[in-house]
Amino acid sequence: MAMMLDESEASDAELIGRAKGGDRGAFGKLLERHYDFVYRAAYRWCGKKADAEDIAQEVCVRLGKAIRDYRGGGAFTTWLYTMTMNAARDTMRKTQRETVKTEAYGIHALISGEGPAEGEDPTEALWAAVRQLPDKQRDAVMLVHGEGLSHAAAAEAMAISETTVSWHIHEAKKRLKTLMRSAGEV
Repeated sequence: MAMMLDESEASDAELIGRAKGGDRGAFGKLLERHYDFVYRAAYRWCGKKADAEDIAQEVCVRLGKAIRDYRGGGAFTTWLYTMTMNAARDTMRKTQRETVKTEAYGIHALISGEGPAEGEDPTEALWAAVRQLPDKQRDAVMLVHGEGLSHAAAAEAMAISETTVSWHIHEAKKRLKTLMRSAGEV
């Protein structure tokens, strides 16, 4: 009778083959084995612990979808590294888009006299205020202004009408104006 290998002794190729077949345990072991590698690569790329954790989490999600497409032409870690760098680049592009939007809002707020007190980061103050919004308003703002979706696309994602998304955005702007003013007074 052939001796069975313990999962901890299984090679990457064996785990990948089993994961492709739907073995969740093998997929979990593969993630466990390579998570630190993914995190370190992400951290080196972005230099921030929180961002590296987000990138590593994104890679885990992407890996779950992409493992069936892995052909094994090169080393698994090379393929995983490429996936990690793509996730890091996507995260950084998203962060840059958000920064541009929040800086534009911050400049507008400062010009109109509604900005935060001197020395505060307008970007952080704005996102802190957005996090205080009611769920539907927060979701609408995040999808339209954070993700750059149209009102129609946000409506589809939220399973509501486009006019309702517009109303949530309108209400969120009014509430954000109040929240930003009160944050500036503190």
